Amino acid sequence: IVIIGAGASGCELAQAFARLGTRVTLIESGSRVLPRDDRDAAAIVEASLRADGVDVLLGTQVTAVQSADGQFAVEHGGRTTSADALLIATGRAPRVEDLGLDSAGVTYGRDGVIVDDRLRTSNARIFAAGDVCSKYKFTHAADAMARIVVRNALFFGRARMSSLVIPWCTFTSPEVARVGDAGDDAAASGAEAVTIPLSSVDRAVVDEARDGFVRIHHRKGRIVGATIVAPDAGDLVSAIVVAMQYGGSLGDLSSAVFPYPTVSIALRQAGDAYRRSALTPTVRNALRYYFQVLR
Repeated sequence: IVIIGAGASGCELAQAFARLGTRVTLIESGSRVLPRDDRDAAAIVEASLRADGVDVLLGTQVTAVQSADGQFAVEHGGRTTSADALLIATGRAPRVEDLGLDSAGVTYGRDGVIVDDRLRTSNARIFAAGDVCSKYKFTHAADAMARIVVRNALFFGRARMSSLVIPWCTFTSPEVARVGDAGDDAAASGAEAVTIPLSSVDRAVVDEARDGFVRIHHRKGRIVGATIVAPDAGDLVSAIVVAMQYGGSLGDLSSAVFPYPTVSIALRQAGDAYRRSALTPTVRNALRYYFQVLR
């Protein structure tokens, strides 16, 4: 099988097919897989794909596709790859042209129905939720938006889409979970990062899952985003979501108690690392002297 597009879906399907015994070629025109995610996370996923036997072709343009007798011939980079199946993993777009929205006075565009922060359309009596009007095309995001619509449309609520903290996860092995400002976005916004490699987490070492990390971005300790690469990253990121939803900080993670031995200990380690970095030189020297005297 040839898969065109190495975003989240392309990587997930490539690894799944490869582990089922299928010969997979993954073609991406960009310079890396998972272009929306942290570069270090993408590198780990790429290495995992290659270890599973996926032929990953980056910076490669598909120039032609031919089909005959149930076979595909995909031309790219001066060579041709034959396949029994072709999958184009380039995302999805809302289909709104035939819904009669013009007659209803609902404004829409290439990206779908246009809504305000309360998910009301240009027709004040019509609301929208889900993939048809959101850049977050995830089941959990659609559910959260639907709850906002119910409150605002039926109970005169004033809930806002901008108040939501929405994570997402790429279900490769290891998983890659992200929330808020992370990767290049975080760097561009001036956020600082604290990174805990899984090789320093006892449970990950025991489980032989060292290839990963917890990276939390912050501004003066206030959490603004995170990337987690781990076997259960989708579960781990939920703690960060709750912290961000309620204005939590790295100091809060340091103060919280996590069960040992679990990978979640990495969250507390991130909080501890921030607290150590926040010590002034005077306090750091005083503590060092204090503990040296005790010895």
